[in-house]
Amino acid sequence: MKLAIVFGGESYEHEISIVSAIALKKVISCELVYIFCDKNRDFFLIPTDEINSKRFSSGEYLKDRKLSLKKGGFYTKKLFGIEQKVDFDVAINIIHGADGEDGKIASLFDFFGIKYIGPRIEGSVISYNKLFTKLYAKSLDVNVLNYEIVTQKNRKISLPLPVIIKPLRLGSSIGVGVVKEQDELEYALDVAFEYDDEVLVEPFIQNVAEYNIAGCKVGKNIIYSTIEEPQKNEFLDFEKKYMDFSRTQKVFEAKINEVIYSEIRKNFAKLYNSLFEGAIIRCDFFVIENRVFLNEINPNPGSLANYLFEEFDSVIQSLADALPKTKKIDVDYRFINEIQSAKGKA
Repeated sequence: MKLAIVFGGESYEHEISIVSAIALKKVISCELVYIFCDKNRDFFLIPTDEINSKRFSSGEYLKDRKLSLKKGGFYTKKLFGIEQKVDFDVAINIIHGADGEDGKIASLFDFFGIKYIGPRIEGSVISYNKLFTKLYAKSLDVNVLNYEIVTQKNRKISLPLPVIIKPLRLGSSIGVGVVKEQDELEYALDVAFEYDDEVLVEPFIQNVAEYNIAGCKVGKNIIYSTIEEPQKNEFLDFEKKYMDFSRTQKVFEAKINEVIYSEIRKNFAKLYNSLFEGAIIRCDFFVIENRVFLNEINPNPGSLANYLFEEFDSVIQSLADALPKTKKIDVDYRFINEIQSAKGKA
């Protein structure tokens, strides 16, 4: 099997996607093809044995073969304008943030009939927007923290301090701030509004227990990862998450009782449901007074959360063989022909 790693995108998390893509070389044994989407949304075929972060920061990638996306896959031009299709079986969407997690790349892959590992359009839209995620979780009886949405025009917050402020449509803890005193509020809002025109405000709970679990559905069964208790300071800030995107070393199982362990997995299964079929997702949960609360859904977790799985390579290949199939619609113009016949026209 040959897999195409699609990464980059026009996103605040562009550089994180590059780190994630490079990390996958260490954990996937089958042949890999690297397809880079730059900040201008142009695609390039990156030589697998020459990929490194400097290639992108220096602009060296611009010397690589430029690609076009059309029916069936990616194509490169050869001599005399002849196009050649890039050879791969399944693409992996590892674009973080905008373009990769908001549904744009999923739409393109679906439209052009490209098989891919990653969230489909609806899963992308719901998990990319933190408000939609909350509403989705509540509809499934999954607990979420209290919250409110604040806009540039209405910056009033009614939740008592301390609170945590997050851009509504962004990940990797970019733009996130903790407000403990009233005089810190305006600055934290200003930072968050640099990245989005709406922000989510939640209670900030000091030293809250947090647990991460990843998984995917293969056939009728969900393959669960290890449950990890991430190490953090006040919260998982950008620096800690940035390092996580390059992780390949396996983690240790969190020390939790059987009831919480079972509850976390049960909530993950509810959230994965049928909405995220075809994707490896990671869900982050809080445990407060022995109750499990969803923190967020990561539809494209850093380096696909490979470090949470005992046998990640087999998981990715099993998922690639069990992707959801798109129903083929037969357009036969029967309705128009029937109308024309009724009118006595050929």
